[in-house]
Amino acid sequence: MPAPGRAARMAGSGRRHLLRAPPIGNEIRGRAAGLGFAPERWWDVQMGATIEWRARQPVGRAEEREFHLKRPSGPVPVLAWLPAQAASTPPPLVLLGHGGSSDKRSERVVRLGRWFACEAGFAAVAIDGPFHGERIIAAMTAEAYWAEIAREGAEAVLDRMVGDWRAAIDALAGEGLADDRRLGYVGLSMGSRFGLPLVAALGGRFRAAVLGKFGLRQGPALNPAMNLPERLAADARLITCPVLFHVQLDDVLFPLDGQRELFDRLATDRKEWMAYPGPHGATDPGAEARWRGFIRDALTER
Repeated sequence: MPAPGRAARMAGSGRRHLLRAPPIGNEIRGRAAGLGFAPERWWDVQMGATIEWRARQPVGRAEEREFHLKRPSGPVPVLAWLPAQAASTPPPLVLLGHGGSSDKRSERVVRLGRWFACEAGFAAVAIDGPFHGERIIAAMTAEAYWAEIAREGAEAVLDRMVGDWRAAIDALAGEGLADDRRLGYVGLSMGSRFGLPLVAALGGRFRAAVLGKFGLRQGPALNPAMNLPERLAADARLITCPVLFHVQLDDVLFPLDGQRELFDRLATDRKEWMAYPGPHGATDPGAEARWRGFIRDALTER
């Protein structure tokens, strides 16, 4: 572990980063000192992943924090939104999965993260997907990142992403910033590709999930190596939390019959089919409010 005052090289980045944490409270400051770190320059260790705190800023009645998780498979860029007012117990945590060719700072993800933290009083978190955002030096076309996923192996990438999400959950829970037993998920399209296996893996820890714009069949425009119908169908059979499933009726990337088949495979008996006209990339302005309300209601139930 790097000594205080030294710079550490992030795996694969070729750049040096000073290990500077944002201002921290007395409890975390004491924990840092106990681990032998100076409070203004430290790495925190949670559940086998090392946290490099990077930045924090107030956003309304919440706080936005940015950090990287150092994992054996490479650094995981994370963005979190936390209620500004401390609660007696850690708040529920909403995971936000972004779509393809987007990243954790997309307008929709940031808007949702701030709403959950400011209006619902929940913690929210987003991470960059494989070959997206801060995981790459320059933006890639869809065809380029599909090819990279195919080269690594689509199932291996799914499993790696599940591990990255779990590390982010453990990091926030380990710091006392979120309740890792009361989880929600919102992610469509690529967000569902990587979110569905995660919701399946963590079982009863998820109280609700918003999925969709994704299915067991894909259109000819997508790389065929990305299609994993057997794996995804098996994961769907493990999901028992309430699910709101969003579909676009004119979707050609993921045909409706494949989306319906995935919906039918979900083991939960508390699932809702939410259909809107329009192509894959369209989202009705009212849909986002329905996603938010679905997650908020499920996470406030005791």
